[in-house]
Amino acid sequence: MNDPLKIALAGLGTVGVGTLKLLTRHAALLERRCGRPIVVAAVSARHRDRDRGVPLQDYAWYDDPVAMAADADAEVVVELIGGADGVAKDVSEAAIAAGRHVVTANKALLAHHGTALARAAEEAGVTLAYEAAVAGGIPIVKALREGLAANGVERVFGILNGTCNYILTNMRESGRQFDDVLAEAQELGYAEVDPGFDVDGVDAAHKLAILASLAFGCEINLGAVHTEGIRRVSPLDIRFAEELGFRIKLLGIAARTGAGVEQRVHPCLVPLEAPIAHIEGVFNAVVAEGDGADTIMLEGRGAGAGPTASAVGADLVDIARRRATPTFAVPAAELEAVAAAPMERHRGAYYIRFMVLDRPGVFADVAAALRDHDVSMEGVLQRGRAPGAVVPVVMTTHDAEEAGMMRALAQIEALDAVAEPPCMIRIETFSTGGAG
Repeated sequence: MNDPLKIALAGLGTVGVGTLKLLTRHAALLERRCGRPIVVAAVSARHRDRDRGVPLQDYAWYDDPVAMAADADAEVVVELIGGADGVAKDVSEAAIAAGRHVVTANKALLAHHGTALARAAEEAGVTLAYEAAVAGGIPIVKALREGLAANGVERVFGILNGTCNYILTNMRESGRQFDDVLAEAQELGYAEVDPGFDVDGVDAAHKLAILASLAFGCEINLGAVHTEGIRRVSPLDIRFAEELGFRIKLLGIAARTGAGVEQRVHPCLVPLEAPIAHIEGVFNAVVAEGDGADTIMLEGRGAGAGPTASAVGADLVDIARRRATPTFAVPAAELEAVAAAPMERHRGAYYIRFMVLDRPGVFADVAAALRDHDVSMEGVLQRGRAPGAVVPVVMTTHDAEEAGMMRALAQIEALDAVAEPPCMIRIETFSTGGAG
């Protein structure tokens, strides 16, 4: 029998305990699939005496996870602590320096330090594996890095945050405001007490930066990701979107353009006929467009103990079978420092909602501002009349440049008949295969 693959596990929160349970429950199955057992040799967490519902007496205990990464009798260190810096980074660097493979679910760590860690790992001849860091149980890393290895990928996009998708789904189904649905998501454990990491788009931006590196062979560039959240999406916009044949989703989109690699996270109107429009609740989905395979979409649970532990286990199986692949699809030393496409150069269609005083001449003033900045209207919705009252006016546009749209909106907001800042949401047109 081959020697077992010994692992040291740093972090015994929800995912860490889920990983212990999965490795125990499927020990025989994993051994059969790997040709060798996968065994936990050591663990580390902040509180040794906490009841986690799993026995820990058979594992070597370390109070210091960095010391464990350097000294434990293990071939692999599994980092499930979280955070971009601090202990998680120290654990990963110590493991690599000691010649140990690293498996992590830490998207923040990779988004900030992934390129440097990949270079260090490849120089040390060890693996840095992170299937669990992007979209939970969806095997999108392997799909991009291995399944689509023969393809030139031009665009990858998706629903990358289950909290936001849950909130938008429930706002649409119930008609309630963002704050009410957010409070419910917090009660159910789908959103943190401090939800900004999710609802402001930061979590999705971390994941998108990793996907862009995988898809395009470039260095991770989190600073180049244009990031907006969902706080300003209202039930009114959701209803208007449905009336127009769209659904609002928070998407992360990375694409090659003539100006460089475009990376953006923001709410989008997506056509109801696009499959990604029907990904609901806490589910994630990722679409990749390859020049050989055309369009693929993977859907599944993006977080939670089970899905994340499943992805950790998949990486451990690869390491146990001694299957090595460059961290970001090409050798880390060959990752390109590609130009970031400026957001102001983005071209696309737009949904705009204005709250205006219902009086003569207002529509003409709005139309003139759009015309002055080369924005062409495609359609208009206005329901009923209420002279002297504030009413919503919704417009959709043909493709326009982002910079012109922003100037037009600033000019419109300054009109005395406009009661509040305009709501602008970008329109993404996808084919029935999920891409466009």
